[in-house]
Amino acid sequence: MKLTIFAATGGVGRQLLEQAIAAGHDVTAVVRSPEKLPAGAVRVVKADLAAPDPAALESAVGGADAVLSGLGPRSNADAGIAARGTAAIVAAMQATHVRRIVVVSAAPVGTVASPGRPRPPRHDPGDGFFMRHLFSPLAGAAFGKVYTDLALMEDVLRDSGLDWTVVRPPRLSGRPGTGRYRTAYGQNVRGGWIVPRADVAHLMLAALGRPETIKQTIGVAS
Repeated sequence: MKLTIFAATGGVGRQLLEQAIAAGHDVTAVVRSPEKLPAGAVRVVKADLAAPDPAALESAVGGADAVLSGLGPRSNADAGIAARGTAAIVAAMQATHVRRIVVVSAAPVGTVASPGRPRPPRHDPGDGFFMRHLFSPLAGAAFGKVYTDLALMEDVLRDSGLDWTVVRPPRLSGRPGTGRYRTAYGQNVRGGWIVPRADVAHLMLAALGRPETIKQTIGVAS
């Protein structure tokens, strides 16, 4: 399969890149700093999604079977990159007639209001007592702008007309992947507090072969 991976030097993006190469896919990596990638391993397109160049993005996605994105803000200071960058990716896909995209978001986003979802549920149906009343309020206070950016990114995808899938993990870890993660469609995973980045990447790649994941948000956790 011919894949284009955005933010391929980030936490989830690097896992996507490694697993896609290992699986024998033809990969184009879109990164801001090409020097962070091994020379000659994949086709590399340099692009800064904070100020995207439409021609570069169209070159990166043209002819791809699918696009995967690990793009997201690292902190409140970076908020805005996910929605703005994803809008540019979507425009490039529309211009080059590429339809399939899988992106990573975050578990708390299901309860974040946005123009496309002005009245989200107060609590995610998959969250238990401690997640609802302890973790989610603390996470919202610490990373509110991050989650707002990701909610806007999800709006962009819902309005795109593309075949999108959004994966929403809770806290990410750097532990090795297990392949034994749990998933839930349209909600978070009950009792799901953490998941390795490698397992998130595994799910994102696996979703490409599962038509039932199209136009779905999927919770994932260990």
